[in-house]
Amino acid sequence: MQHVNSTKTALVTGGTRGIGADVARAFAEAGYTVFVGARTETPAVKDLGPNAHFVKMDVTKPDDHKGFVQAALDVTGRVDVYVNNAGVSQWRPVEDIDPAFWSMMIETNLSGVFWGMKASAAVMKAGGAIVNISSLAGKRGSANNSAYCAAKFGVNGLTQSLAKELGSRGIRVNAVCPVYVVTETIVESLKDPHSPAAGQAVDVYLTSFAGSQAALKRLPRGSEVGASCVYLASEGASAITGQCINVDCGVLPQ
Repeated sequence: MQHVNSTKTALVTGGTRGIGADVARAFAEAGYTVFVGARTETPAVKDLGPNAHFVKMDVTKPDDHKGFVQAALDVTGRVDVYVNNAGVSQWRPVEDIDPAFWSMMIETNLSGVFWGMKASAAVMKAGGAIVNISSLAGKRGSANNSAYCAAKFGVNGLTQSLAKELGSRGIRVNAVCPVYVVTETIVESLKDPHSPAAGQAVDVYLTSFAGSQAALKRLPRGSEVGASCVYLASEGASAITGQCINVDCGVLPQ
């Protein structure tokens, strides 16, 4: 097949909304051809312009990641960046966690990342970069959040392990660990009575959290998470691999 575009190519799972949409936009603005993988397409993909493509996929299915990668290869002939963004945040106390909830959280937030790393690593050439969207919940535990924290700690472990494994092939692997980024998804999830908001109005909780916990007295924006991903994929970050970098306005200095 003749490839219609040979510009650098970035693939973003869960890139139709929330942080993922901001990450996809950042790569599009940086001149990449962008492939967005998700279960349902949204107008956000078309807004990225003619070099953006939607691929229907379920991140919990290894073959869907392979198909996502193949879709990019069919168009541009290359996979330069793979961003494992798709995930789900939900609080639940330990006594209410059943096998179905545990499986859903781990399959989406951890297994989905692994299958993406495997599928992209199989076709990446030297200079390729994998970026995982982790969380501060991958650095420290919090109440009613055991399943999510377990998954995100796992994502950070995968990031470190695959960085060591793929480094000899010139492929870099990093993660970004945001704190709360105000999106429809996180606002909705914080309405759960088991969340840290504990029944407060979400905007009041987030304002209080930023004022008391963040060194910069604010929360990061999705565009800032996106910019961090573009940097980690760039030549400017060519010596950075195996790192899980907090994008948190100084909530957890390390």
